[in-house]
Amino acid sequence: MTDHLTELKMRLGEVSDLRSASALLAWDQMVMMPPAGATVRAFRQATLERVAHERFTDDRIGELVSELDGLESSLPYDSDDASLIRVTRRDWEKARRIPAELAARLTQTASEAMEAWVAARAANDYAAFRPWLDRQLELKQEYIACFGPTADPYDHLLDDFERGTSTTEVSAIFARLKEVLVPLIEEVNAAGHGGGLGGGPFPEEGQRLVGLAAMTAFGFEPESFRLDTTVHPFCSSFAISDIRVTTRYQEDDLESLFSCMHEIGHGLYERGVSPTLERTPLAHGCFSGLHESQSRLWENIVGRSLPFCRWLHPQLVATFPEALGSFSVEQFHRAVNRVEPSFIRVDADEVTYGMHIILRFELERELIAGTLSTADLPDAWNTRFEEYLGLQVPEDRLGVLQDVHWSCGYFGYFPTYQLGNVMSVQIWEAAQAALPGLEEQFEQGDFSALGAWLRENLYSLGRKLTPKETLERVAGGPLDPEPYLRYLQGKHGVGVTA
Repeated sequence: MTDHLTELKMRLGEVSDLRSASALLAWDQMVMMPPAGATVRAFRQATLERVAHERFTDDRIGELVSELDGLESSLPYDSDDASLIRVTRRDWEKARRIPAELAARLTQTASEAMEAWVAARAANDYAAFRPWLDRQLELKQEYIACFGPTADPYDHLLDDFERGTSTTEVSAIFARLKEVLVPLIEEVNAAGHGGGLGGGPFPEEGQRLVGLAAMTAFGFEPESFRLDTTVHPFCSSFAISDIRVTTRYQEDDLESLFSCMHEIGHGLYERGVSPTLERTPLAHGCFSGLHESQSRLWENIVGRSLPFCRWLHPQLVATFPEALGSFSVEQFHRAVNRVEPSFIRVDADEVTYGMHIILRFELERELIAGTLSTADLPDAWNTRFEEYLGLQVPEDRLGVLQDVHWSCGYFGYFPTYQLGNVMSVQIWEAAQAALPGLEEQFEQGDFSALGAWLRENLYSLGRKLTPKETLERVAGGPLDPEPYLRYLQGKHGVGVTA
């Protein structure tokens, strides 16, 4: 039986190596690759995905998992080896349903469509991108057809990013949030908006240094992380000790600071996975909702808190004396927590962000169900955006073309962003209960206690447990929107009700 486990780990290690190489090519495409390399790069990624898929879905993987049933049952449920056998079985059974040829086409199309999206977004040309969106939707229908019937075909897409969570469950949580957030946004609009940070200037090099200062305080290590620029900020992990963070800079705002804190949240999760899980399917954060909970916890709950602002404020004033020299700590704190509907999701404040996600979730479901065509998508987006956020979208670059996700075929991903917001508050409350005095430590620039608690209780687990099991263990309960709504009420002092 030990020989079977050794062979399983060897085979899974090879698959991990192939997927990491593919992820590195994807990172390079977004960060370093010259545009002319896109066509050949798509073939390279498709080849790697096909080989990795064939290796993982090989009959021998299934045989080994079956032969290890007895070992799994003899070990604690959350042990490394029992979890590896259990998760591999579940992943293998799902992956076996997808032909290698389809897996390769999904990867190649994502690479090609992403480049088309970059050009279409820059040109504000939805018509140029629409054929690629149609192609992605056709492929998603092929993908869904690989599985058995379910209450909602969107379940199969959601399961890729939030294992074990149904569309019905997400819809119920979003209905509760929508019930509160839509009238709250109307209330905020009627009351007017407080002052922001102005238009800078915030030179790029200064932004880079301030972003690095914040990330370093949180746990950024030069030997394991790097920071680069890209069109759409993201974080990639190629190993537990190889984390790539990206951001983007504009000299008239400081969004790069919060982008850095958001992406380092993802990076800290990946860096904190137990080294014993490296080169296995367990060596990543536990699906997208919990991953997003960490980016939002570090960006918003920590990074927009008054204690954090008190620590960072002197560094900001020293770096940007012309733009921020007259701002007190309290003014800066109010400015970075300003609630004002805006067009771009990644720039949205905590209160309005949820409606950006709920809009995308609703449109995705309709596209997959066939009740909304890609021809009608921009109008549907713009109509719903005005209904939810009170703004008229002036151009597709600020609307339906703003996100990279649909070009990459990431249908089912968007709802996990808002699920992550909900989870972040539940996890934060658990951390506060375990670690009294956290905010006093933040004011001194000390985030080590929070980081250590998260590594021990969440990050180290990797993918050993399902999202629901992990949240239950870390936060002591199931997904619950009420703590998140109370958090908004307490922070922003406006009419959120339980």
